[in-house]
Amino acid sequence: MGKRKKSSRKPAPTRRKDPLVKVDRKEGLAQLVCRVCDQRYQSKVNHLTEPIDIYSEWIDAADAAEKGDRVQRRPAASSSRPRPAAPSVPSDDEDDEE
Repeated sequence: MGKRKKSSRKPAPTRRKDPLVKVDRKEGLAQLVCRVCDQRYQSKVNHLTEPIDIYSEWIDAADAAEKGDRVQRRPAASSSRPRPAAPSVPSDDEDDEE
C-alpha cells in the first residue's frame, strides 16, 4: 500500500458574524451576544436546552419586537407537581361585626 495523501483542507474559518451563545446550566441561564450589532439576549434554560434554542428565541423576540407584540417565552424547568395554593388572608370584616 502506498502512503496516504495529507489533506490540504484547512479548518473552517471562525464565523465572526455568528452570535455567541453561552449556556450555563448550573445558573440556569443562557446569554446570546450578536457579534455584529452587540445586541444581547438572556433566557432561562433547563437540561434540554441547546444553543440553537436560545438563538431561535432571540430571532422570535426580535421579530415580535419589530411587530410590537409581546414574546411568549417558554417556562423555566418545573416539576410535575401542582403549585401549592396561596395562603388565605383573613378579612378585616370579621372585626367590624363585633
